[in-house]
Amino acid sequence: MTTHTMRAVRLHEHGGPEVLRYDEVLIPEPGPGEVLVRVHAVGVNPPDWYLRDGMTRMPGETESTVSLPVIPGTDVSGVVEAVAADVDGLAVGDEVFGLLRFPSFDGSAYAEYVVAPASDLARKPARIDHVHAAGVPMAGLTAWQFLIEVGHDHPSPFQKARHRPTALGADTTVLINGAAGGVGHFALQLAKWKGARVIAVASGVHESFLRELGADEFVDYTKNRPEELVQDIDLVLDTVGGPDSRRFLRTLKRGGSQFPVLPGDFDEEETAKLGVTVSSAQVRSNGAQLAELARLLDAGTVRVAIDSTFALADARAAHERAARGHVQGKIVLTVA
Repeated sequence: MTTHTMRAVRLHEHGGPEVLRYDEVLIPEPGPGEVLVRVHAVGVNPPDWYLRDGMTRMPGETESTVSLPVIPGTDVSGVVEAVAADVDGLAVGDEVFGLLRFPSFDGSAYAEYVVAPASDLARKPARIDHVHAAGVPMAGLTAWQFLIEVGHDHPSPFQKARHRPTALGADTTVLINGAAGGVGHFALQLAKWKGARVIAVASGVHESFLRELGADEFVDYTKNRPEELVQDIDLVLDTVGGPDSRRFLRTLKRGGSQFPVLPGDFDEEETAKLGVTVSSAQVRSNGAQLAELARLLDAGTVRVAIDSTFALADARAAHERAARGHVQGKIVLTVA
């Protein structure tokens, strides 16, 4: 490499989108088990703005691992530039994508180069470009680990019991709240892949997009209360969370489950009385699961929707777009 420095977006202080600074820093060097990736695109995710706002301790961690300045970001798609001696199966020039070191704030993805654990990476699907591949890792793995297979034995910081996905098939009906967002649009497609009937809840502007992805029914929450229209559901996947989340419990049949992707407020007595379960997971990096998703992406079974793209230097504008909400698919940073 001719240059030893790169451009990266860093936080020197916590605050709004304006604290994201475009800096010149040293290119990192891969340690054991790692590769250096020349980044082509970076996915923008909620933990990026949680960190920017001042959250420095992941749920489940006892203390903060963040020291300022810090490079945010977890989701990358790019090309392998260098490989540690002990890494098998990846070579310089391979196109890869991955969710890096999650759960932690050590992804350092908003940069021209990033060091990545080889086990967090999978080969980029040939069918899609780097921008679309960068939109997959966190959102796609969240949908996969909630709906298809957890894939690890780590206890969740959100509950004592291990999360168990519901078996999905032709006889299951799934309601997805926030179906047009990153996690939601992947979850919809994975549920359809398994043969389930899917009811998508989102604002009306997303209806044609969600029907195109395979939604069997659509509820516009700006005009109707889904819990008054829908019942006998086997599974609710709620990607929105918050205090309103528990209203979806009433849509479930006895024995049904609600999976909150973001923490909501639930009352154990109410869930017991309704005969339903509430279960959550914490998404974790997993190159092997990403490789399974890559096969579905290569087959065209699952596709990635891109809401908008911004240059790495314009990370602030990307965060401002996220804050406006009603995102359709993923926001991605492009690296020249």
